[in-house]
Formats: sequence, structure tokens, C-alpha cells
Amino acid sequence: MSLVVVLPVKALDRAKERLGETGVRPADRLALATGMLTDVLEALERSRLVDDVVVVTSDPHVEVLARGYGNQVIADDPAGGHSAAAAIGARWALDDGAFHALLLPGDTPAIDHEEIDVLADLLADGPEVVIIPDRHGTGTNALLLTPPDVIQPSFGPDSRERHERLAREAGAKVRIAQVPSLSLDIDTAEDLDELAEQLAQAPAGTAVYTRDALSRVRRQ
Repeated sequence: MSLVVVLPVKALDRAKERLGETGVRPADRLALATGMLTDVLEALERSRLVDDVVVVTSDPHVEVLARGYGNQVIADDPAGGHSAAAAIGARWALDDGAFHALLLPGDTPAIDHEEIDVLADLLADGPEVVIIPDRHGTGTNALLLTPPDVIQPSFGPDSRERHERLAREAGAKVRIAQVPSLSLDIDTAEDLDELAEQLAQAPAGTAVYTRDALSRVRRQ
């Protein structure tokens, strides 16, 4: 089994702009985005079954952070979106000889490395598309692709249904996997409140960098 995790990360200084609509200051958004990404990288480093991590970014600060964890970094097109960056990483994984690619966002700070390993333990030979939905059930927070180019990722609103259709059209098996620690990504003030509630009930070692950033967030 060769599993490569693909992390598309856009420029952190423009991250979480929707939170700005609720009065979260730019400096706090930057700190929060950096903390969440760091917690994701920490979790992936502890995973037993992840063979490699590739970060797709045009942000030099993200590159330094990713390389500090020993990860691969490839250039993103700043004009492209999340799906395009994920596709770049999936192609890299395929060229690297990976049998599977797990496309993850950098804003799921509650990520549990043990849940990632359970997910990887169930990998099939393929072709297969495993969809990890968001907490609303309509979006896609992560995709596990076998092989890495079985479909072109298409994230965004209502992407769960879209990914199911793309998988069927590709003749691939479709599986829906509920992974609690990947169900919450942070885009809105409601997400931020839900994150604070979850972390208040989580063990102290969960998302330590995000906790620190969250404790300093002020809404104007």
C-alpha cells in the first residue's frame, strides 16, 4: 500500500476571508489558518499508514512550514481553485507511484491520526472513490482516490453528489465514510463556534495550535 496525502493550501494571508465578514481581524484569521494547518501536519506525521504528504501551495510561508515536517512541496497556480490544486497533487502522487491519494483540506484541525489509519486500513484495490462528507452531509471534506487519477476532484457546494456521479461515470466503486474528526472545516462564524464547542469537550492534546489561535480571536 502506498498512500500519499495531498494538502492543497492557498495563501494564508488571504485565508478564511468569510470570517472577516463577521468581524474576525485579518491577523487573527492568519493565526487561525496557520494553527489549523499545523495541527493537520502534526496529525499526519503521527499516522502509521501515510507514506508521504505533498503540500500544493504558492505561499512561501506554507512551504517552510511543510518542509519543516519533512513533507514534499509542489507549486500551485495562485489563480486556480482548491479543486485544481488537489488535482495537481493527485497527479504528483500518481507519478510518484502511489496507489492511493487522500485529498485533505488544511482547515480540519480536529483531525485524528488514528481515524486516518482506520480509513487507510480499509483501502481496496480499486478503482474506488471514498467520499468523506462535511458535517452537513452535502459537501466533501476529503476524498480517497484509488488510483489517484480515478476522477478529477470537484470540491465546493453540493460536491458529495457530484463526486458520487463522477465516480459512477468512471466505473469506480463509491463508498461514503463518516470520519468524525474530518467532518468540520472552518469557513463561517457558525463553524468557528462549533469548533470552539468541540475543542472544549476534546482531550487537551487535540488541536493545540488551533486552540492557541482561537483563544486570541476577537470579533470586531
